Amino acid sequence: MSVIMLKDIAMPKEFEVSHKFTAQELEEDSRLFDQAKEAILKHDALLIAHYYTHPTIQRLAEETGGFIGDSLEMARVGMESPKKTIVVAGVRFMGESAKILSPEKTVLMPDMSAECSLDLCCKGSELKRMKEAHPNATVVAYANTSAEVKAMSDWIVTSSTAVELGKYLKARGEEILWVPDRHLGGYIADNSESTVYTWPGRCIVHDSFEAAAIAQQKKDMPDAKLLVHPESPADVVALADKVGSTSQLLAFTKTDSAKTYIVATERGIFYKMKQANPDKNFVEAAVAQRAEMPLDNAECPWMALNSLGKIISALESTGAERDKHTIEVADDVRVNALKPLDRLLRFAEALKKGDLPNDL
Repeated sequence: MSVIMLKDIAMPKEFEVSHKFTAQELEEDSRLFDQAKEAILKHDALLIAHYYTHPTIQRLAEETGGFIGDSLEMARVGMESPKKTIVVAGVRFMGESAKILSPEKTVLMPDMSAECSLDLCCKGSELKRMKEAHPNATVVAYANTSAEVKAMSDWIVTSSTAVELGKYLKARGEEILWVPDRHLGGYIADNSESTVYTWPGRCIVHDSFEAAAIAQQKKDMPDAKLLVHPESPADVVALADKVGSTSQLLAFTKTDSAKTYIVATERGIFYKMKQANPDKNFVEAAVAQRAEMPLDNAECPWMALNSLGKIISALESTGAERDKHTIEVADDVRVNALKPLDRLLRFAEALKKGDLPNDL
């Protein structure tokens, strides 16, 4: 395998979040549960929530016939639903993905300022420059990217399909220009033996996991298993008992015999892990402080911007206020982004069947 880190790319030096809820504000927001439920049913909307949103929002999705999952699954479920209004509780690129797959539907977001550090690390102008510098490389973009970046890519992947796609492209003799997560890029190269030109972006949550402190946690809890998302640093991945996407880690806890898990991914997944395994214990993996955005724990500050009150506002607002919650993707961008997204869906389906044609 070969990992070549792309250089001279403009990256954010720090990240900002408009507002973080206090404990009191979260308590007040939780009292709006019945009102939010009523608004979803009144507007015949589908709430699709990411695993990393607050447990109250995940419960709201469950009780209104919505969906909880990873980003691309959210968009796929939105596309397959007969509902004409989709509320995306997540971050901006997830709303864009839903709109790309469902252009005829109204796609709303509780808070349009909910960003993603990986998305912010990869601008279309920078990708255009790197494509020109590596014209023979196949551009593979993580789902955690903007519609603009997706439209410039040959393939889109999720963390659950990234390594398999790396193997597939390796067998076809193709080198990979990978965006935007440096750790996942290295993981793909390590496990597929591909040549990967990787973007230097990072998820501020997964990048914050600290190998030395987690090693001590494992020592203190010798019977616990460590679950790690591949967006984490390589030295953390090396300690793992299981590496996988959020949904893969959740599935592992349902079949594995351990009683305690140290979990190195965003803490929102604890809701579904505890729900599926009420007799098991889940411990947050240790994080370290990072200068660009110090974190006290593994909570995505942008996911935390979603709230019941904002879901109600998105559904009940009209006119200019409704526009503030509405995701739009330009037609030319949407059409070009749909191509690699559709390619991924076909690849994932063929992967399940164990029959990968060479002409996807």
